[in-house]
Amino acid sequence: MFLTYVECMSSHLPYRVKPLIWVFTASIFLLSVAGCSGVKKEPDRGGIKAITAAAVVVKPRSLDNQILTNGNLIANEEVELRSEIPGRIVSINFEEGSRVAKGALLVKIDDRELQAQLKKLQVDEKQARDDLFRKEKLLELKAVSQEEYDKSFNTLGIIQAQIELVRTQISKTEIYAPFSGQIGLRQVSPGGFVSSATMVARLQQTDPIKIDFAIPEKYREKVRNGTLIKFTVEGIDSAFPGHVYAIEPKIDPVTRNVSLRASCPNPGGLLIPGAFAKVDILLESISGALVVPSEAIIPQLNGEKVFLYKNGKSRSQIITTGIRTEREVQVISGLQPGDTIITTAILQLREEMPVKVKIVQ
Repeated sequence: MFLTYVECMSSHLPYRVKPLIWVFTASIFLLSVAGCSGVKKEPDRGGIKAITAAAVVVKPRSLDNQILTNGNLIANEEVELRSEIPGRIVSINFEEGSRVAKGALLVKIDDRELQAQLKKLQVDEKQARDDLFRKEKLLELKAVSQEEYDKSFNTLGIIQAQIELVRTQISKTEIYAPFSGQIGLRQVSPGGFVSSATMVARLQQTDPIKIDFAIPEKYREKVRNGTLIKFTVEGIDSAFPGHVYAIEPKIDPVTRNVSLRASCPNPGGLLIPGAFAKVDILLESISGALVVPSEAIIPQLNGEKVFLYKNGKSRSQIITTGIRTEREVQVISGLQPGDTIITTAILQLREEMPVKVKIVQ
């Protein structure tokens, strides 16, 4: 019938167009026959094609509860060397950037005027002591009054106190290292005039070195003196160990953070005060924890869920989560050891959907 219709139509067309019509008709006929004679694709069970996805088997293992924060390195001891009294520098007895021992004389300030005052007072002391000795003998003979004796006694005491004062001032003309450490760049020169406002140099002790950092207040009860930390600094690939030894007893009302201080050995001086540190704090180590990849968890209004692989199909399971790390999440309830968790194509999954999984270790 179709061919008859084509034949009738072609009879009204020009002679040159008729062959093209017959070729087009033959092509359609052949394609129709091929389509009818082909094999039909069998639908998957239930009429739904199975989804291929990756999965992991949940196994109990140890989990470290860690938090990451930023910190700063500070010297174990640090002081700005300054003169307690004004004066002119006579000598500087250290090299910039060198290490100095505790008690080493670093700077000497001119003390000639104070030395002269001390000599005068020492002479006055001798005279006052001789005068007191004479008054004591005369008092025994009742040749002087008790009042005159007491006056001489007080005079000697005043002179001795003045001597102590001048000696103290003389001692302040010498600046000693209060502890062993490395001295920085000096800010003065020999012959220069200094006062208490003038910094001579900075002295630092960097072994051990300290790390200042802060954590949110919710972790306060999990951190104690002795808590272990690891930290890294820019330019050094390896991590350094340390331990918390001091905790600020007050929570910062602005940031709601707690300040902590840790210590780390630094015998080679590799760590420098002022450096920025990335701190990793080990709060606790949990044994037998169940963890799943974070990408397998689906948030929802009433909590979180995952898809389990059971008997070739996907099944959703409500879970309760705990500790979160960079790539994994602890599951407190909802899973059992040996459960298979689907980790990919989860947005395409529905309840009881056929799934073909590939277990990823």
